[in-house]
Amino acid sequence: MNKTYVTRKEDVKRKWYLVDAKDKVLGRMATRIAIVLRGKHKAVFSPSIDAGDGVIVINAAKVKITGRKMEQKVYSRYSGYPGGLKQVPLKTMLAKKPEMVVRLAVQRMLPGGPLGRDLIKKLKVYAGETHKQQSQQPAALEL
Repeated sequence: MNKTYVTRKEDVKRKWYLVDAKDKVLGRMATRIAIVLRGKHKAVFSPSIDAGDGVIVINAAKVKITGRKMEQKVYSRYSGYPGGLKQVPLKTMLAKKPEMVVRLAVQRMLPGGPLGRDLIKKLKVYAGETHKQQSQQPAALEL
């Protein structure tokens, strides 16, 4: 009788990948990053285990937005208090915090709860060309 292989956290070998977001479509790039963070590109994928790799994104300020999203898309957050709804258009968010645009696009494609919070910690986003993770020796990720 064959036994089912169950992935353990200790058995996972992690790598780091580097993504240059310059002229990449935001949504398509975010889906590929979410797949790598989750570990779905590996043969040892298990839905309840964090088997994914780390991803570093550079040039987040130069990401490509398609369609009319620049005028229509709005990021909302609510403090819980009356009158506490804050809404920021994508155009403003991209000008002030381009890292948050990429981060939120990826984060909203990951599962909610403790697993999703652990996965998003392995995503590092930078608006410019330079990053602080040279010691991880990231490999380029083809999108």
